Amino acid sequence: MVRFSLERITPNKDRESVFDVFSNFENYQKSFPQHFPSIRVRSVRGNTSVVEQHMNLGDRSLLIMAKHVSTKPVLHELFVIGGDAKGSHIKEEFVELEEGTKILVNVDLKLKNILQILPNPFQKNTIQSDYTKILDDFVASLS
Repeated sequence: MVRFSLERITPNKDRESVFDVFSNFENYQKSFPQHFPSIRVRSVRGNTSVVEQHMNLGDRSLLIMAKHVSTKPVLHELFVIGGDAKGSHIKEEFVELEEGTKILVNVDLKLKNILQILPNPFQKNTIQSDYTKILDDFVASLS
């Protein structure tokens, strides 16, 4: 299991527009194909959706079934209910500030292959730095 937290501030961006980018998983494949080469929505009921996703995390390719739960405009959560990271949870909170929006991300990843989550001393990239790249691309898309 890998757990970490990340934080970003998006200057001059209101919370609703930031939330809309992060919670619009239907658009991930179009907006972030390097990270999400395939997205297929299986079910939508209110603020909860079940989605098949192919997610690239650095050099790891994950096929997952995820439940997205949104509480607009403050919270977007992803619960992995099947696939390569079953049991994982990603929580994104959006806090309105005078100068923009603060994004708080808590990641709890459970990968099937234990060798994938242990740091490799010969490998420069870690899961946290790989996920940071995804977060940074989301933030950059707000510019």
